[in-house]
Amino acid sequence: MIRVKITILFLILITTSCVSNKDIAYFQFDEIEQSKVSNQFETIFKPDDLLQITVSSDDIEATKPFNLPAVTYATTTNSVVGTPQQQSYLIDSKGEIDFPVLGKLKLGGLSREDALQLLKEKLSPDYVADPTINIRIANFKITVYGDVKNPGTFTIPNERVSILDAIGLAGDLNISGKRDNVLVVREENNKKVKYRVNLLSNKTLTSPVFYLQQNDVVYVEHNKARIQSASSNSNTTLFISVTSLIITLVSILTR
Repeated sequence: MIRVKITILFLILITTSCVSNKDIAYFQFDEIEQSKVSNQFETIFKPDDLLQITVSSDDIEATKPFNLPAVTYATTTNSVVGTPQQQSYLIDSKGEIDFPVLGKLKLGGLSREDALQLLKEKLSPDYVADPTINIRIANFKITVYGDVKNPGTFTIPNERVSILDAIGLAGDLNISGKRDNVLVVREENNKKVKYRVNLLSNKTLTSPVFYLQQNDVVYVEHNKARIQSASSNSNTTLFISVTSLIITLVSILTR
């Protein structure tokens, strides 16, 4: 009977841990500063962005040179294979794209509004009168890894993604994920910049990285309990065996 009680107590001690709600509940600290909360986010174009640019106008013929389709030709018949796709323009290391008729345009470092204004000034009135222009990043993606349920790289179709959306795409943090020191790595002015976010605080809602930008990386650290658990896993089997042997010997000697 003594042996059974000791064994049960031992198993309870090694398989349970105390997790407080204050360690895992989001947005429990600090007041929300409503004056700083904004639904506005700004996309800044960067090298390696793949842009889809559409030019529209009442004069359809005038816009055709600026809406070239990307097509594939059969080598034998020289005919188009498949359905033509919209042409994309890669921003190079200098921040430039090579746009039809207009040539080199520097869009890297510009916001969407500034890029649209630049294109309108270049096109109107010489080429297209009163053009309507749309720019979309075709390869907008973010990466989430670390102590989350489904780490990976995710393509974002509408270019609007918050850090909460990113965590949701990754299936939320594991219970062992460190919520008060989430790392966001972002490229700014050709440099990698690190930001720290405390998901336990309402200040997250006013963080400069609440809305993520293309190619941002979100990393969730393991908490101390997870790290200690990982370091002890290799010795757990041996420890249990030795403890079981000791319990057996104690049981025999106390009969």
